[in-house]
Amino acid sequence: MHTAFREGGMSKPYTITTAISYPNGRPHIGHAYEVIATDAIARFQRMMGRDVFFQTGTDEHGLKMAQTARARGIEPRELADEMSGYFKDMDDRLNISYDRFIRTSEADHHRASQAIWQAMEASGDLYLGRYEGWYSVRDEAFYDEKEIVEGEGGVKLSPQGTPVEWTVEESWFFRLSAYQDRLLALYESQPDFIRPDSRRNEILRFVEGGLSDLSVSRTSFDWGVKVPGADGHVMYVWVDALTNYITGCGYPDDADRMARYWAGGGDITHIIGKDIVRFHTVYWPAFLMSARLPLPKQVFGHGFLLNRGEKMSKSLGNVADPMELAERFGVDQLRYFLLSEVTFGNDGSYSAEAIVARSNSDLGNAFGNLAQRTLSFIAKNLEGRLPAINGHDAADAELFALIDRAVRADMPAAMNDLAPSVAIDAWLRAAFACNAYIDAQAPWALRKSDPQRMETVLATLYIAIAQLAVAILPVIPASATALLDHMGVPADKRTYDAIGGHWYSDLAESDFVLAAPKPLFPRLELPAEEA
Repeated sequence: MHTAFREGGMSKPYTITTAISYPNGRPHIGHAYEVIATDAIARFQRMMGRDVFFQTGTDEHGLKMAQTARARGIEPRELADEMSGYFKDMDDRLNISYDRFIRTSEADHHRASQAIWQAMEASGDLYLGRYEGWYSVRDEAFYDEKEIVEGEGGVKLSPQGTPVEWTVEESWFFRLSAYQDRLLALYESQPDFIRPDSRRNEILRFVEGGLSDLSVSRTSFDWGVKVPGADGHVMYVWVDALTNYITGCGYPDDADRMARYWAGGGDITHIIGKDIVRFHTVYWPAFLMSARLPLPKQVFGHGFLLNRGEKMSKSLGNVADPMELAERFGVDQLRYFLLSEVTFGNDGSYSAEAIVARSNSDLGNAFGNLAQRTLSFIAKNLEGRLPAINGHDAADAELFALIDRAVRADMPAAMNDLAPSVAIDAWLRAAFACNAYIDAQAPWALRKSDPQRMETVLATLYIAIAQLAVAILPVIPASATALLDHMGVPADKRTYDAIGGHWYSDLAESDFVLAAPKPLFPRLELPAEEA
């Protein structure tokens, strides 16, 4: 076990969340990207031996949901049930290993939201007033006058380019202005609280410019969490939405669970889109400070996915359905593409051609073909008996050292740094090294000239392929698991630390027989009209 993850001889807990998705429409590829990336990190941390709590879900309250339901002639609850189902189905079909799929319409979440409200009230940070200002229904966000820009035809727009409208109503306010200095002190004492640096710099400038008190209740609709003791008021949707993270960790009733997954010194990481960094790094820590609750360790704002370099929009007709892409190209192929193609934190672009090209080159040629020709050769020429090791030479030792460095040092370091594309680069270099090794050693030639050396080469490759399959498990879990099952690799050896070569001799001496393999990653083709 890596010492970085040990505390008092026990594995430190690790809590990781996506943003909860607003389900007034079906999920798009951006939703899939966020939950796939978060899933890969959660799987990696479990493979490092950590007690992981991974939460995702849907944010179901607010004016937008009420308006969408009214336009369809149904109740908001009915809309929420239907649309949340699409997001949960997406997660399940994309092999997302969440521990809880939370819905903000659930009773325990209402209780948690009311509890944090009462804790903020007890701190003297809530007061009743009158809200007059700019509000974006689409963002469910309030904006200061200084942030408003004028669009075509004199339409007022938010910094996100969404229409805003002047809103006047009685409202409860949160004393956000009182937290400016404490937030700036947080950012200084924890430089990694906001990542990447570009997001941190944006938030620093925003907070340094001065904070206004925040309107935190609405009276113009009733689809939301009721404000305790204030008839006719529902909570501003972001108070309710952000609280989901501690609902899942047991707040306010399960003190032991809270101590383990939120307050007990474990790591807490929020993976979110760059457009909602302000809510998570200004409002959320201020709410937690007010309620006298611990803060998360890190908020990471990833970039957007662009369709052939263009921002997705319904008007352009370029919003991609992740389920359609997964159906066409394969779940693991889509997962691999999104995590390898995009540097986490930056914007990235995707297209059908790019998914096909990367899947065929990396998964098909570099890794799948390596496994296929090695295992087929063993199944055919040794009748499935695992090859014997007859003394390793310098070329074998060099390959093992390279793979060991990639699998047990470079990849864990990159994944722990929330850099899956860097981890995949290290993995791919190791796969290329295996291909260079098999071409140089040419076991098909050794079969006649030096059968003993042939077996050592094949055994070396067998161990190396197993190590690579274990290393890439967080990214392509179904395919890697199928390969490891086929190869007979014991379940307790499928971690970064355990996947050396020590298991091989026991397996080779057992009754295990390797069956002829089937191609892991059949070559993908585009229809002629797309190609």
